Amino acid sequence: MKKNIHILGASGVGTSTLGAALSKCLPHTHLDTDNYYWLDKFTKKREIPERRKLLEKDLTINEKWILSGAVCGWGDNLKSYFDLVVFLWIPQDIRLERLKHREFQRYGNEVLAGGSKYEQSKAFLEWASLYDTAGMEVRSKALHEHWMEDLSCPVLKIEGDHSVNERVDRVLDYLNSIKLMDSDSCIRK
Repeated sequence: MKKNIHILGASGVGTSTLGAALSKCLPHTHLDTDNYYWLDKFTKKREIPERRKLLEKDLTINEKWILSGAVCGWGDNLKSYFDLVVFLWIPQDIRLERLKHREFQRYGNEVLAGGSKYEQSKAFLEWASLYDTAGMEVRSKALHEHWMEDLSCPVLKIEGDHSVNERVDRVLDYLNSIKLMDSDSCIRK
């Protein structure tokens, strides 16, 4: 079985959701890069050496894990830890609507004009909208594709607007197809 799975993609594409869902049916611990990247979630970044140290510690103490979120740039030294990388992509309009909804769920009316989180939310959504068209200078599809080019492990690309269960099935089918897991290890609903 693949012991170490990394799931990446644009903000709002569902990497954390897929990681959590897979960890419910695989004997893997789910780790999320946001917990290492942010000192104070979404407001203050942790210094890169500290991020690396904390993440690497958790990757080594857990026998089997799923890491969701991107480590491009700050975690390039971790590429050798991955046995499988899953890349998620959905159309920009769907992804941005998900992010707007998530921002409102998280902060309520504070994301509306005049609210205390309005400028922060607006800047975040503008940054997130760059993913499909930006170059290598920001977190983008181009950066992720370049980052995946020299991986020594397989890459499973799941592109399109699929449900969480459909994505879980795609990953499990892939793992089964290459005989890397016990087919009875996950009960699908």
